[in-house]
Amino acid sequence: MSKPVLLAVAHGSKHPEARETVSQLARQVTRLAPVLDVQVAYVQDSEPSLAAGLAAAGTSVVIVPLLLSTGYHLTTHIADAASAAGVAVAPPLGPDQLLVTALAGRLAETGVPAGTPVVLAAAGSADPLAAADVRRQADLLAELLDVPVVAAFATAGTPTVDEAVAELNVRTGGPVAVATYLLAPGRFHERLRKTAATWVTRPLGGHPAVAGLVIDRYRVAAASARVTAATR
Repeated sequence: MSKPVLLAVAHGSKHPEARETVSQLARQVTRLAPVLDVQVAYVQDSEPSLAAGLAAAGTSVVIVPLLLSTGYHLTTHIADAASAAGVAVAPPLGPDQLLVTALAGRLAETGVPAGTPVVLAAAGSADPLAAADVRRQADLLAELLDVPVVAAFATAGTPTVDEAVAELNVRTGGPVAVATYLLAPGRFHERLRKTAATWVTRPLGGHPAVAGLVIDRYRVAAASARVTAATR
């Protein structure tokens, strides 16, 4: 009997390390949940495409978006493809307490002292719901760290990361850390490393808490799909 498929769908990137980060995350999920057949597909810029991934996955499949917030790729590209294929889609990974664990872990490994104010730096989106997701994640991180945490964006959205770093520096009179709210390396992370922050953390993709979160999202979506099927 074939295993049920967890189709992890990432944004995609031309950056050489981004694909390896996604593959590493998929391997972590496989180790934690060997009963699943973990496969990977991409919305753009990488192969296999979402369409190809769905075609190869068969019928017993749940899509888990490797996206940290809602947005156009999830509500349009992924949702439309899933609807056409008749498969379930999990919510985005964030906001979530397990991402707080991953973010705090990245800050600790970077050597950020306790009490340092933090900018939670996301890629950005024109979707206001995506920005709200990031701000909620910033609030969750602030609750754990008990320091000011400001959500900021590398592209669309305000404040920009540079603006948030400058504002926190003036407000607190001390150094500021940037907590990278990205799954994989790429041009956005390279941009963050050029800010005036004293510390900039690595992306989240290789952290064990993220792999656990992917499995949680799969289980909830799969259970919901079974309930829906049973009531038809």
